Amino acid sequence: MRRRLRQFFVIGLTLSLLGIGVPAWSQDDPRSCNDLMAEDTPAYVVCRWMATPEEAAEIAKFWLDNDGQNMIDSGPMDPIGIDCAEPGNECATDSEGDGEMHDVGEPDVEGAEDGGTPECQNGEQCYVDPSEITAAEKTAAQETPAGKAAQTLAQTNMRVWIETELADDYKAGKLAEAAKKIAALAAAQPGVVGIRFTSQLGYNQTFATADELDKFVAETATALRTLAPGKKLAAHTLVPLLGCGANDECKAEMTKKHPLADPERIGAWLAKGYLDQLALDNGHLATAYTTWQIDPAQAQRNQWIQVRARAWDAYAQIAAEDAGFAAAGASQLTEEQATKAITERIATPLQDDAAETVTLWTRWQNDQGQVNRVYGEKWASNAAWEQLKKLGTVRARLATIYDPANPEVDLATDLKNLSEVFGQVYLHTA
Repeated sequence: MRRRLRQFFVIGLTLSLLGIGVPAWSQDDPRSCNDLMAEDTPAYVVCRWMATPEEAAEIAKFWLDNDGQNMIDSGPMDPIGIDCAEPGNECATDSEGDGEMHDVGEPDVEGAEDGGTPECQNGEQCYVDPSEITAAEKTAAQETPAGKAAQTLAQTNMRVWIETELADDYKAGKLAEAAKKIAALAAAQPGVVGIRFTSQLGYNQTFATADELDKFVAETATALRTLAPGKKLAAHTLVPLLGCGANDECKAEMTKKHPLADPERIGAWLAKGYLDQLALDNGHLATAYTTWQIDPAQAQRNQWIQVRARAWDAYAQIAAEDAGFAAAGASQLTEEQATKAITERIATPLQDDAAETVTLWTRWQNDQGQVNRVYGEKWASNAAWEQLKKLGTVRARLATIYDPANPEVDLATDLKNLSEVFGQVYLHTA
């Protein structure tokens, strides 16, 4: 198995080297695969074979023929050695490990097998739990509605995130206290994936300046990384500029109207590692671009082309978010309408390889107290919900947001029904 993995590594390395060449700006370039892209793809987004399918087959054949003899003959690269005794060479003396070579998968320190706690050479325990959350704080978190919901979810097959809003706490000077409470909730139940700490980031009016916005993201991410080590961090936002595509008038207006929802700033947050997941809302795509004759399908296509072109998925997981399936009382979509909506707003982002997951709001309440649902009241069946239940093959890529303080029926009933459609759930906590 180890040799086979090394074969694939060398093949991949060889293919990447073959990618060096003249950019595929035209269809006349033999390495161009622009013909596989949509007609309205911007000119700066190009497709180019690193190796054509025929070349890739020849490369694989060269390395794998004769039971991989060419791979065996290539041998390992000569190691680079440093003689610490040679004058002028300096070698660290405080490095971790025992200074000996180990096979892949073998623990570096004796006693660390099977997840055990290794001991330092002088006998004391050298592993320290980095979490600053106490047992009492975890116990208190378990008694909250979200804590109880997380325990109930442990009996389902859904992955769990904690969803909250820390922007107001940050502005009130209470970030440390609020972050610790959320971290305790994430730590209270084993299996919680991560924390989504803000929504409409840069789109709403919470922050007045770009510097203030940047400081919030940086300081909140740093606090949560310290308090909840190992948990992923996520944020939600809207970036209207992305839906404009190549329309300059649209881009100028969206930049003026939403100056903090800047793709370059968002890309910097991702590159710096502040976020592990970024959710992009689709709600504005339906009506925001009519002035420029950009319909919802075009706006969505423009957004995801821009996301791919910026390679945001190289830094974080990208999610699409949609509240449009829900309606006052319950969804009124017919089976045909529901199928069309699923195709356009769920299947398309996934098939375009732009979003890796899609988050649907299945139940939410507006400012007037009116409840909007995808399913019927008290889980009554309807066409939209029945069509969503048929998406079993992509269930792991579908997520929803659930407020355990405002259940439809009760925790057990609600979460059981949600688990029939969704592979992930964001537990909302105030």
